[in-house]
Amino acid sequence: MFPTDRRTFLGAAAGGLAALLARPTVLLGDEPAVAAPAPLASANDTVFLTWHTDPTTTMVIQWVSEEPDDSGTPVYFTAEGVSSVWGTKTPSARPFPLLPGLTIFRVELTGLVPGTDYRFHIGTRSPAFKFRTMPAKATDDFTFVSGGDCGVNDHVVNNNKVAAKQDPYFAIIGGDLAYDNGTNPKATLAWLKNYSTTMIDRKGRLIPLVACMGNHEVKGGYAKTRADGPLFFALFDGLFPETTYAALDFGDYLSLILLDTGHVAKVEGEQTSWLDQALKDRRERPHLIAVQHVPCYPSFRPADLTGGKAGTGDLQRKHWVPLYEKHSVDLVLEHHDHTFKRTHPLLGGRANKAGVLYLGDGSWGQLRAPLKPEGRDYLATANQTYHLTVHRLEGEERFHMAVDEFGKIVDVCRTARKRGLS
Repeated sequence: MFPTDRRTFLGAAAGGLAALLARPTVLLGDEPAVAAPAPLASANDTVFLTWHTDPTTTMVIQWVSEEPDDSGTPVYFTAEGVSSVWGTKTPSARPFPLLPGLTIFRVELTGLVPGTDYRFHIGTRSPAFKFRTMPAKATDDFTFVSGGDCGVNDHVVNNNKVAAKQDPYFAIIGGDLAYDNGTNPKATLAWLKNYSTTMIDRKGRLIPLVACMGNHEVKGGYAKTRADGPLFFALFDGLFPETTYAALDFGDYLSLILLDTGHVAKVEGEQTSWLDQALKDRRERPHLIAVQHVPCYPSFRPADLTGGKAGTGDLQRKHWVPLYEKHSVDLVLEHHDHTFKRTHPLLGGRANKAGVLYLGDGSWGQLRAPLKPEGRDYLATANQTYHLTVHRLEGEERFHMAVDEFGKIVDVCRTARKRGLS
């Protein structure tokens, strides 16, 4: 049985959001009751989920706290409707970068039951949190959401709420999460609180986050070191322990290839060699999706040489696009330009039904007007809209619906498995 304490659990808040921990009051003689100051960060408003390995049987729970007694506090968890037994695991701890007094706590749960709802508590002081594991096989349809270039503003919160209403199994953010530039921990903390308290589906489940890095994750943006991105790696180093690119395999039905568009790792060389092998190894997966920050096919910045300088995405078009086409990647999610865009399916930069689709351009919380489409024959559509994309996988088909921050449909398209066509 879970060791409950009636003093520390309150009713759940409306709309499925986890109830915030009630702060104690202090009586000072005959003076009125004064609420104790709320902590800068606690498990109740920063807890979020991610993965380091197979999402069908694992879940990583993380939170940031200034509570000193969180060290050694176990996480209690149980599979709803499967078992009445509560498992426990004690978190690891590390300092939150650049903000003394804050600590990042992490627990990785393994050996979980696929396709199952779980409930967990952080010690005996937190409200109940919920999550679900990914299904073992892609036999059921499921939804996830994607986008990029967030920051901390009302547009981000609006898009978070729209995303949560889709009941996605997870979210992908393709870089530039908090715009901390490797130096602003308060931005990262504010972004994390927004995500933690709004990315909760209609059944009260926290929505796991998968992320790759963008230029605003590192001090200086490009050609830097891991030390220049301390905030991003403090939260996501489990998926990127040695390199800044990785593959995340969901059972045997979906693979996400998460890339670094020159922020720490070079596009060419080792990363390109790794990408070739990673795609080759996963070529027969029903769903093979690449995620990157800087776009191969930009909608705002120039793609062609300008003033003697290479255009945006030039290195990816040279080194990665041939691999995407060689291995018949189903979809490339890319960002950075702060618009909504969808390309035609492309082979060699030209529209071809057997080609690769490029979606995104990163306007979850940042926005620009795309340039005129002249000279950009690769674009099917582009506009100035804060948006995210809802992806639905049905067997070997994929449906992609872009929606704006108020839930209005912006664009819909479909892709199907095409292995061996290129």
